[in-house]
Amino acid sequence: MDIPKLIISIAIPLIIGGISGFFSKNAKVVFDKLVKPSFAPPPWLFAPVWTILYFLMGVSLYRVLKFGQDTKSALMFFGIQLFLNFIWSPIFFIYEKRLLALFVIILLLIFAILTAVSFYKIDHLAGLLFIPYILWLSFATLLNYSLYYLNR
Repeated sequence: MDIPKLIISIAIPLIIGGISGFFSKNAKVVFDKLVKPSFAPPPWLFAPVWTILYFLMGVSLYRVLKFGQDTKSALMFFGIQLFLNFIWSPIFFIYEKRLLALFVIILLLIFAILTAVSFYKIDHLAGLLFIPYILWLSFATLLNYSLYYLNR
């Protein structure tokens, strides 16, 4: 096991998520003001869920990087989904463009699935580690749509 590579792989999504969260520090205030669907989780749940998901994403990345061959498209998908993940929060919370955020999260979900499939072809566990993220993104997409619809 290459511990430095593992730490860097885990740190990448955690740092990207942390920076996005930092830029969206008004998220709780904005979220509290919105009309929410009955299935909306409490605001305190988001930080621990995202921390776990970023950690799993990092472990998955590490497993793919271990192979070091034929990973170009998988890493490209990973980078795109991480970028989309990064920009979603500011779009939704800072600029309050919920429809645009909905399009971004749909693209994010698509690229997360592409990443999972690509990672799975390289290392089965790396692909499977993306399943909780995809499930959460599916829920978040429904929530984003509902928040857009209820707050037009």
